[in-house]
Amino acid sequence: ALSNAGIDQGHAHTLRSDEQTARTSSATQARQRTRGKPAARSTPTEPGAFTSHSFTGAGGSRDYRLYVPSGYAAQETAAMPLVVMLHGCTQSPEDFAVGTRMNALAEQHGFLVAYPAQASNANTSKCWNWFRREDQQRDRGEPAVLAGITLEIASRHRVDRQRIYVAGLSAGAAMAVILGATYPDVFAAVGAHSGLPYAAAHDMPSAFGAMQGNGGHAAQAHLPSAPRVPTIVFHGDRDHTVNVSNGWAITEHAARGGAGDVPLRMSAGPHGGGSSHSLQRTVHADENDRPVVEHWLLHGTGHAWSGGSPEGSYTASRGPDASAEMIRFFLLHSLRSPG
Repeated sequence: ALSNAGIDQGHAHTLRSDEQTARTSSATQARQRTRGKPAARSTPTEPGAFTSHSFTGAGGSRDYRLYVPSGYAAQETAAMPLVVMLHGCTQSPEDFAVGTRMNALAEQHGFLVAYPAQASNANTSKCWNWFRREDQQRDRGEPAVLAGITLEIASRHRVDRQRIYVAGLSAGAAMAVILGATYPDVFAAVGAHSGLPYAAAHDMPSAFGAMQGNGGHAAQAHLPSAPRVPTIVFHGDRDHTVNVSNGWAITEHAARGGAGDVPLRMSAGPHGGGSSHSLQRTVHADENDRPVVEHWLLHGTGHAWSGGSPEGSYTASRGPDASAEMIRFFLLHSLRSPG
């Protein structure tokens, strides 16, 4: 089981990083990483290619890992979807790949997976800076870098540009939501696990309030005028790091959509999660009964990726497989599809 207190402390140190870099020692960071479950050091063993790259653009530079499934070479003319995975605080691309098992799903379904790495000089705990105004806008800061990585991969590989998706955990989920809001012409759908809504904070003090559940509804006033982006949300009701109300706020924003979007129909009810795990699934569907926004409320789960591998950090092996459900949801949508 994860230590929620340990995650709380790690996230708190993350948000203070700009103010107390000199005071945060390597020993303190080591203690943050070892509370709960240590981060995985191994890399995935799937048969595809898992390679290292670096990107530099107007918004800055970041390294990233790219998984190309073994079936890519055999399909010399077919373009494949691309899934961009944004890790959480103190994690690495390798750790996130192991914990989410996303590369195994890439082999099964035939898509590429990109894992951008947050730089320690950008945030000492390697969190994406979702709480800064300059990192919540199109063509600026981290959104520009991440969109640049995405488009670089699409230009160098046979990627179906109508089927590019982004997902993340915690700070990574908050940044995935930002990318959906600022680049709806790039990302066809968003997956947010234990994250926060767009513009929920503008600095570190407001970030603490948002994590406690005080910023989600205020963010609605800052939403860009853009079409609805299909979104799937997972959040545990025992998450003591990012309050569960944030998951509902992401869902509400996505279901509301923009001007001209067709209203969605909502249905909700209990759902069998496997392993005696209970949950409630709320679905907002279009006129063709296709899910456009989904919210999975995980009863008894804390700040952890549901159905993840115990070899990765911040995972909960019990409960529904969030990775598989995200891919199921993603593949229902493309930029060409209505809604």
